[in-house]
Amino acid sequence: MTPAYEKLLDALKRLPGLGYRSAERIALRLLVEKPDLGKRVRQALEETEGCVQACLDCGNLSEGDLCMLCSDESRDQSTICVLEHVPDLFSIERAGVFRGLYHVLGGKLSPIHGIGPDELNVKALHRRVQRETTKELILALPNDVEGEATCHYLQQEVVGDRSIEVSRIGFGIPSGAGVTYSDSTTLRSALEGRNSY
Repeated sequence: MTPAYEKLLDALKRLPGLGYRSAERIALRLLVEKPDLGKRVRQALEETEGCVQACLDCGNLSEGDLCMLCSDESRDQSTICVLEHVPDLFSIERAGVFRGLYHVLGGKLSPIHGIGPDELNVKALHRRVQRETTKELILALPNDVEGEATCHYLQQEVVGDRSIEVSRIGFGIPSGAGVTYSDSTTLRSALEGRNSY
């Protein structure tokens, strides 16, 4: 193996869900079997690096200040679904079961790992709930200790005494699992079966 090949393998192994064998298959595919694909992937990465950023309102991927979802006036502006990560948003959108707005925190509270409110996208959410149009906050965070702590913090510190309904998605989603890996039927029942928090 060459040093350049080893460097590529090391970079690929850092991607979530890829171990040594998967990284090796991808590297060989890009370098040997489909070199044109490797060029297209590199070009796409270079193009997105300069223009894709976080939406200033919700934290979703965007090519401008606001993402396409925040800019869509046909969406229910009164309901915000709070999520841990962008892939969670993609999963709910693919399921087609929610027409409100989203807010991506970029993680969940975890004092053990040094993640407090300042490390999350909480200030933007605080600004959003101060708007008169916000009537409901749906907390679609993982069903684990950190997710529960984050929900409690958001209800107490972000919503406070405002007259905003706070609900938690129903849990057809297994304990310890997240939104990203749930199928559309599970997501539908989880959103429809949400409870007041």
